[in-house]
Amino acid sequence: MLILGVDTSGKNGSLALLRGEGAEVTTLDLVPLTGGSYSAQLVPQLAAMLQRKGVSKQQVDAYAVASGPGSFTGLRVGLSAVKAMAVALRKPIAAVSVLQAVASASPQPGRVLAALDDNRGHIYTGDYYVHGTNLPVAREEALLTMDEFLARAAGATVVCPDARLARALVGRGVRVEEIARPGADFIARLGYRKLLAGETATPETLDANYIRRSDAELFAKPF
Repeated sequence: MLILGVDTSGKNGSLALLRGEGAEVTTLDLVPLTGGSYSAQLVPQLAAMLQRKGVSKQQVDAYAVASGPGSFTGLRVGLSAVKAMAVALRKPIAAVSVLQAVASASPQPGRVLAALDDNRGHIYTGDYYVHGTNLPVAREEALLTMDEFLARAAGATVVCPDARLARALVGRGVRVEEIARPGADFIARLGYRKLLAGETATPETLDANYIRRSDAELFAKPF
C-alpha cells in the first residue's frame, strides 16, 4: 500500500510517501514545506515528489493527513488538498490528530499528556493511554490554561515538541520528555495503522480539529 502523508498543521510542514506491507512500513520520500506559503508549495512539491519516485497519483492507495490542532490557514490548505484528491481518485483518508502523533512518540507506556503550544497563552492537550504498538487511545483533547494543565499532569508522562512550552512546564516543576515535532512521515505511519484498522474518513466527514476556546478565555492570561 502506498500512503501519501500531508502535514500543514505547524509553522513548517512536510509531505511524505510511504509503502506499507503488513507490519513493515518504509519511508520512500520526505519533503519539507515552508510555513506561510503552503498553498503555493503543496501541489508542485507533491507532483515533483511523485515524479521523482516514479509514482502516479492513481498509484497512491490512501492519504494520511494531520487534522490538527494547529494553524487555521495551514490546516485548511492540507485538508482541502487531500479532500480534492480523495474525491477525484476515490481513495480512503486517515485523519491523524497531531496530539495523537505526539503521544505516540512517548518513551513510556501508560497515561500520556501530549502538549502543544497554541501560541496564544494556552496549551493544546491530548490525554492518551499508550500501550505498546497499539494506537494511543484518546481520553480527552482540550485547550487548557497552564494551571489547568498542571492539575492534570500528576501521574502522567508529559510529551512536548515545542521548546518554549517545554521550558515553561519544566519551570513549573513538570518533568517533560521533549521530542521533535512529528512530520508527515510519522503522520503517514499512524495513518497506515488507522487504515488497517478501518478507521477512515470520507471527504464529506474530514474536518479540522481546532480545539478552540472562546476568545474571552483565550486572552484572559498568558503562561
